[in-house]
Amino acid sequence: MKPWLGEEEAAAAAEAVTSGWVAQGPRVRAFEQEFAARVGAVEAVAVSNCTTGLHLALHLLGVGAGDEVVVPSFSFIATANAARYVAATPVFADVDPVTGNLTAETIAAVLTDRTRAVIVVHQAGVPADTRPIYDLLRARGIAVVEDAACAIGSTLYGAPVGSDVDLAVFSFHPRKLVTTGEGGMLVTRHPAWAARARRLREHGMSASAADRHATGSVAPEQYLEPGFNFRMTDVQAAIGRVQLTKLDAMVARRRELAARYREQLAGLPQLQLVADPAWGTTNYQSCWVLLPVDSPVGRDELLARFTEAGVSPRRGIMASHLEPAYADLPAVALPVTERLTADSLVLPLYHQMTEAEQDRVVAVLHAVFGR
Repeated sequence: MKPWLGEEEAAAAAEAVTSGWVAQGPRVRAFEQEFAARVGAVEAVAVSNCTTGLHLALHLLGVGAGDEVVVPSFSFIATANAARYVAATPVFADVDPVTGNLTAETIAAVLTDRTRAVIVVHQAGVPADTRPIYDLLRARGIAVVEDAACAIGSTLYGAPVGSDVDLAVFSFHPRKLVTTGEGGMLVTRHPAWAARARRLREHGMSASAADRHATGSVAPEQYLEPGFNFRMTDVQAAIGRVQLTKLDAMVARRRELAARYREQLAGLPQLQLVADPAWGTTNYQSCWVLLPVDSPVGRDELLARFTEAGVSPRRGIMASHLEPAYADLPAVALPVTERLTADSLVLPLYHQMTEAEQDRVVAVLHAVFGR
């Protein structure tokens, strides 16, 4: 992945610096409003990164000690860590072998009377089929948080991922389409939740520094509850606002490149390339490919072959339940997750990629898997 950054972002960041207002301020608020409009959310709350956004979402729901939070193991470890941050226990569920996402069936298999929330990841930008998941969980009073870290620009049931949801969180890490260096955005349909989230991200402060400055208030602020320091800076927001204007072009180019990968690899039917599910479209944040069970080379050997050819792919999505950080939890059987994480890799894909660069990637795959 290479972020698509240029002179416009540099100028916007410089303007924020020279304005004298570099902490959370008016550009953050403008970015929130523009982001909410882009994804169809009622409210958007900027935070320091997606991980703190997930932490904040579970805190808003009152999840805590003694509660269980169902998460996919097939995800970056931050998803599971968010449950630990609120003293809850993460419970790992398996995923669909095609999309890499939780399903109503895999969630139902691990629910207990202690389940308080489920974090549904739209993995690598592929939207999860959330309607049956919400149907399952609402009847049981279990909350859903959508981890949309990778899914800006993806669609679900004809609308943007993040549209009119209880809680979803996006990432602006440089591996994502829209980047602010670091940063995240929590979106919600509940204005009261958004108002509380804005207080909590700034130490529980009754009125932010930017609001006090804008109104000329000299009244001392109050700290209504213990909060956090989860703020985004105006410099980051300035970059994000420019990036957001490029989103449609980013998605279109990535989908064009992914389609070309599919065309060029059509002669290798044993390779399973990520694709749109029936209920939505992916932004191809990651273009991952699954190797066959009888692959002539293992995933790690294939990565070495790519490196020799001057190409830099990455291993597939991790399995958090296999990491030492979660060795204290009871062992679980997640056969699909373990197959996907062991036998998949992420192909290079970025806005500025040329056909010649893409051909180098394809050539390695044909050399290994071709007849």
